[in-house]
Amino acid sequence: MASTLTAPSAVDDRVAKRSLGARLLSRPEIGSLVGAVVVLVFFLITAPTFRDLSATGTILYNSALIGVMAVPVSLLMIGGEFDLSAGVAVTTAGLTGGLFSYQFSTNVWVGVIVSLAVMLGIGLFNGFLLVKTGLPSFLVTLGTFFILQGLNLGVTRMLSGTVSSSSISDMDGFASAQKVFASDFNIGSLNIKILVLWWILFVAVGGWVLVKTQVGNWIFAVGGDAAAARAVGVPVNKVKIGLFMTVGFFAWFSGMHLLFNVNTVQSGEGVGKEFIYIIAAVVGGCLLTGGYGSVVGSAIGALIFGMTQLGVVYAGWNADWFKAFLGVMLLLATIVNLMVKRRADLR
Repeated sequence: MASTLTAPSAVDDRVAKRSLGARLLSRPEIGSLVGAVVVLVFFLITAPTFRDLSATGTILYNSALIGVMAVPVSLLMIGGEFDLSAGVAVTTAGLTGGLFSYQFSTNVWVGVIVSLAVMLGIGLFNGFLLVKTGLPSFLVTLGTFFILQGLNLGVTRMLSGTVSSSSISDMDGFASAQKVFASDFNIGSLNIKILVLWWILFVAVGGWVLVKTQVGNWIFAVGGDAAAARAVGVPVNKVKIGLFMTVGFFAWFSGMHLLFNVNTVQSGEGVGKEFIYIIAAVVGGCLLTGGYGSVVGSAIGALIFGMTQLGVVYAGWNADWFKAFLGVMLLLATIVNLMVKRRADLR
């Protein structure tokens, strides 16, 4: 009796169903999520104050201060660029709104709108200079960093006679603006700053844009290979300029929180914050080479920062070691992100 031989069916790897483990490894934020759990458990054990519900609000607020700016910074890094002026730009936004309102005796909302226009203009300047000159974003935004730092100090001292903007707490519109940018509310013993809610909203919108829209596909394409993206019709220059203007918008929002949270802004603030935003993005899964990353991951990176910053204090340790920890965290995150990406590519 002749036997019937059945040839094995070939399965195309491109349409084969991947395992749960492979799908998890393909997510840029998986490493930061594991890290966040480890940090949380560690400080829950070593710092008793960390377990108090009242401390949760402080941790979330400190995380949001970094996390709001980590959203556009992560998008920009996925697009293959950096913005070293992001930290001082936040200060510029706050100073512009406060100084304009005070010097011209306007409703503070006029100062808010003027500040928004200025920050979008700075983002446009960075993006336009980048695409027209072909200079690395590192050099372009480093120049902007020094320009803004000098203007912050020089203009503030010229107009106010000091290194901080004048208080605008008694001016028209301050109360309503404060409700939008810097109010808070209580849930039992838990105090929640409205910035935390804005942060969650920004992360949700940023994550949706990146994963579910054509613009998100363009951002990945531009960061992965700008020349190839341009060849298939992606508007590379518009995407890059738009990303820098997005950083400007978020710097404006963060600056408004800074202004309406404390009524005045110190002109020397913001220096060094740009590196914290980048660290949050890298810890969250963004590669320094572009084309890979996650907005949600940047939020987790900011949360790790917030937990560690306060956990060190609550545990009673010397805070001088905190910056050393940030450096170690950055190196480890970069290595882990590369390993995760390579494993995901192999699968």
